[in-house]
Amino acid sequence: MLSQKSTTDIDIQHIIGWILRLGVIISMFVVFAGGCLYLYRHGTEVLQYSQFKGVPDFVHTPLGIWHGILTLRGRAIIQAGIILLIATPVIRIIFSAIGFALEKDWLYTGLTLLVLAIIIGSALTGHAG
Repeated sequence: MLSQKSTTDIDIQHIIGWILRLGVIISMFVVFAGGCLYLYRHGTEVLQYSQFKGVPDFVHTPLGIWHGILTLRGRAIIQAGIILLIATPVIRIIFSAIGFALEKDWLYTGLTLLVLAIIIGSALTGHAG
């Protein structure tokens, strides 16, 4: 016999679905806006392939990205959109853990928090799980 889903379970699923949709849509618009701004400022530059110019220093740190956004640098805005896209599934995992905790399903709450800890640890250390 199949178990009936509770109203809370269905509500959490809808919230998680909206989080994923909005995360992707918002990050898409941020990347698009950054790309347009970048092309507006640098679209007519002549590229010189004889010299390698790496990524600017301001897109390597969160503070640099934030400063780049405030000064309307296209690359920083694009980087922020990519970070938003990466953060979207992490936010989904957080809401899943909250949903499992509300249902008092402690096994899945623990497993979800373990997955979250592995993802955060991997992001901060640079090592895969």
